[in-house]
Amino acid sequence: MTQENAVSPWYRQPWFWFLLIFPTAAILWCAVMITVAINTENAMVTDDYSKEGKAINLELARDTRAAELGLVANLDFSGQQVQVVLTSDAADTAYPYLVLQVFHPTLEERDRTIQLSPVSEQDYAGQLPRDMDGRWYLDLRGPDNDWRLKGEMTLPASTPLVLGAAADNAG
Repeated sequence: MTQENAVSPWYRQPWFWFLLIFPTAAILWCAVMITVAINTENAMVTDDYSKEGKAINLELARDTRAAELGLVANLDFSGQQVQVVLTSDAADTAYPYLVLQVFHPTLEERDRTIQLSPVSEQDYAGQLPRDMDGRWYLDLRGPDNDWRLKGEMTLPASTPLVLGAAADNAG
């Protein structure tokens, strides 16, 4: 009393397909990750950390110099315009121009440098690019780069930002 069962071909065996799913999924996932790694640029906010580490003392000296001069800047962002009123306790604030560097927290390609032209002795104005929404770090410097005021804000802004020792760099 022997009973012969017909054996189905290998491609109709359920265990074969069950065991084949895991290596196939791993190979496909690996191919997707390699494609993403090749096609995506590794955007770093800072490329050379050692040079920035060495330059930190110079940056701190600029902050100290701004505090010694008693510099305070009121920045008003309205539409595509930025207006700066720069006041000082110990120095003349009539510069030929000011430099406002605007840094995006994560995307280096969105960083901008804006030259502010004098409108009057203490007032400066400049044009903002169109894509300036979100959180930004601000760095305001004079033409000689001997002082720096820094802060942080979210654009579009409804209230002016005050940079300087009196404002404790709040922003």
